[in-house]
Amino acid sequence: MEIEGSFWRAIAVYRFASLGYAALLLAGAGGYLRPIAGWLVLGVMTLWTVATTIAYATARSRTLLALDVLVTLGCMLASPYVQGPEAGPAGVMPITATWIGGPVLAWAVYGGRRAGAVAAVVLSIGDLWLRGLDRFDLSAPVNGAVLLILAGTVLGHVARLTEQAQKRLQRAVEMEAAGRERERLARGIHDSVLQVLALVQRRGLEIGGEAAELGRLAGEQEAALREMIRSGPVMAGRDGTGFVDLGAELRRYTTGTVTVSAPATPLPLPADQAREVVAAVGAALDNVRRHCGPEARAWVLAENDGASMTLTVRDEGPGIPGGRLAEAEAEGRLGIAQSIRGRIAALGGTVGLTSVPGQGTEVEMVIPAPARPPGEGKARTP
Repeated sequence: MEIEGSFWRAIAVYRFASLGYAALLLAGAGGYLRPIAGWLVLGVMTLWTVATTIAYATARSRTLLALDVLVTLGCMLASPYVQGPEAGPAGVMPITATWIGGPVLAWAVYGGRRAGAVAAVVLSIGDLWLRGLDRFDLSAPVNGAVLLILAGTVLGHVARLTEQAQKRLQRAVEMEAAGRERERLARGIHDSVLQVLALVQRRGLEIGGEAAELGRLAGEQEAALREMIRSGPVMAGRDGTGFVDLGAELRRYTTGTVTVSAPATPLPLPADQAREVVAAVGAALDNVRRHCGPEARAWVLAENDGASMTLTVRDEGPGIPGGRLAEAEAEGRLGIAQSIRGRIAALGGTVGLTSVPGQGTEVEMVIPAPARPPGEGKARTP
């Protein structure tokens, strides 16, 4: 991503600037025990800076980041050999100077605040060991270690917030583009298909007979198509699986004989769960048509109280005689047992059935309501 690339470019700038600072310190130090070895270590630091700048621009892995820490730690631990064994306890800055911050910043951008803090602790321990824990006032190096840990933690946190903000912005742009395309298609459908279906419905009712049935079917398809036009793009979840508005999915069942009522606000549900719920509602409506006739009226009601979602399918048919469900299950007809109860039970929900002979049947499906996807506004369906 472009913003993440900016972080890595900033780290490369920091590395080269720190490398220049280390070179200035080495050039101005006249009392090092082995200055030639110091320049050799500085050469290793230069080569590694160039290598990591190229590598991090193309490929980033935990192996490379771990190697970065090891190389930096090795260069830092070479300081006693270059400067003399007494340089650390005397308070002389290691030959690496501020260059040791590079791996900390890299881990922070790659793995977040915890990774940055761990890398800072590892390098800080190496720095404190160089200073001699029993022979030197540790106030200055401890302050440096604290600053290093804070830098890794803060940068890791900022990098994660930036990544989340960019993903949300990308989703918003995609949803806006999908919305514009849907509006364009909706205008075309309205000017062609919907008008033709409305004409077929009207003429079929005027002609009567078999044409009236065709007109009724055309009217149902017109209503269903209008609901599809009203729906929008999938709301991508944090893990990429996707949430959909269950209410919009259920509205596709709207016909001349089926009324769907759902809240004006979205009912977000993971796409795989929504498919099972919609299929269970569809199975209940199929039972209405099969046992009450194609002209039977049915009502679908969707509710969400925050803790659970309740889907109710009600009809005003003849009702279910006592014991009929057990007989149907014994005969191998498992429409309610599997198509409805099985699906809802798999989602951790329950199904209740109330039927009064001569007064209709009501199927109530209750499922746990998932946590609303973070950072999302409207939930829509494809």
